[in-house]
Amino acid sequence: AKYGSIARGAGDLYLRLPVRKDYEEKIWDHAAGDLIVREAGGEVTDAEGKRLDFSIGRTLKANKGVVAAPRGVHGKVLEVVKEVLSDK
Repeated sequence: AKYGSIARGAGDLYLRLPVRKDYEEKIWDHAAGDLIVREAGGEVTDAEGKRLDFSIGRTLKANKGVVAAPRGVHGKVLEVVKEVLSDK
């Protein structure tokens, strides 16, 4: 539902920041949402700006966190996320 809200313009941001260094998001929690948001013209990346990599198993071990937003604001959101995470 969260990704759907972004895709239809009812939400501005879906954000999942890493809860600990060794945490890996599960692909089944994000694969369909990634597709839906991208098809609607939005952007989905990890907290470092990399596309989510669904090709390496059951988890997104090459990614840290998830940032989904409309294309027009995704870059700014990503800047702020990177700034906040660099302070930790």
